[in-house]
Amino acid sequence: MYKLGWFSTGRGGGSRALLTRTRDEIEKGNVKAKIEFVFCSREPGDAEGSDTFIKLVESYRIPLVCLSSKRFKASGGEYLSPQWRLEYDREGMRRLKGYNPDLCVLAGYMLIVSPEMCQHYKIINLHPAAPGGPTGTWQEVIWELIETKATETGVMMHLVTPELDKGPPVTYCKFSIRDELFDKHWEAIKGLSVGEVKAKQGENNPLFKLIRQEGMKRELPLVVATVKAFSEGKVRIENWKVVDSKGKPIKAYSLTKEIDEIVKGK
Repeated sequence: MYKLGWFSTGRGGGSRALLTRTRDEIEKGNVKAKIEFVFCSREPGDAEGSDTFIKLVESYRIPLVCLSSKRFKASGGEYLSPQWRLEYDREGMRRLKGYNPDLCVLAGYMLIVSPEMCQHYKIINLHPAAPGGPTGTWQEVIWELIETKATETGVMMHLVTPELDKGPPVTYCKFSIRDELFDKHWEAIKGLSVGEVKAKQGENNPLFKLIRQEGMKRELPLVVATVKAFSEGKVRIENWKVVDSKGKPIKAYSLTKEIDEIVKGK
């Protein structure tokens, strides 16, 4: 049985939805895997949202390991500094000793992973752009798409490496932002610079909101489809490289067709 490690801060509904959807697909037999543990960077009493998440994990009877980032005191280095992250991750790995996941998923995990943990586990993370697309936060990604008048974007899972946000894409899906759904919104900002759009409407701009909406529709299905692809051996990580079922290196594994069918309800 393919074994998953699940890392989450659990602070919002999105984190709960990711875990629930993945667990449900496993229970239905659609994903041949087991969530071996959930690691939460908050403990009971830290926040209402994470308390709800912790109770959810417990209701699923999944082994739960909590280590509050708020309460953790490092011997050296300030909160969230590289030294703090190293000591926090070392304590986390100590508590996870005995588990041997084939793959770890960051699902609403709000901490930067230390290089030591990156090398200890095979970890993947969600990024709100297609391979080769903009980097940064989802807001920065969308503004760059608008500024460059992009024709398509997407969502991807990438390998977490010691170099922040530089890991190779693992899986992805793409979608057009130049069709009848988007055209009127592009027309509405024709001739305006991205700075002018930001000043007038900011994140309330209809095009900005629509790109975000269509991306979010694909994030949860992509995580589940990625786990499924790994559990079936369609894609693997070997020596920091992404390979297909035959062990041949690939740039990334496309799940665009599968995600489109889910989003369109086929």
